[in-house]
Amino acid sequence: MRVDKEFKVIDESGIHARPATTLVQTASKYDSEVELEFNGKTVNLKSIMGVMALGIPTASIIKITATGPDSTKAIADLEDSMKKSGLAE
Repeated sequence: MRVDKEFKVIDESGIHARPATTLVQTASKYDSEVELEFNGKTVNLKSIMGVMALGIPTASIIKITATGPDSTKAIADLEDSMKKSGLAE
């Protein structure tokens, strides 16, 4: 099963080290393949280096895609994490 959702980055520093780490840790809990897409580039959301390499600034639109048996739960958990931390909406 494949689930994807777009988010707008609202953190004034964009996706920097601390929120990137939180996203990677959250994505890593799931068996599904989880990817982050920004500006035409896609990286594995379980890779901190991949996420940091994108250099995502504030007000950016990102897309997270989860493919696998727990994809719906993975997307819901990532969305909850980003909203609680004030990273994205």
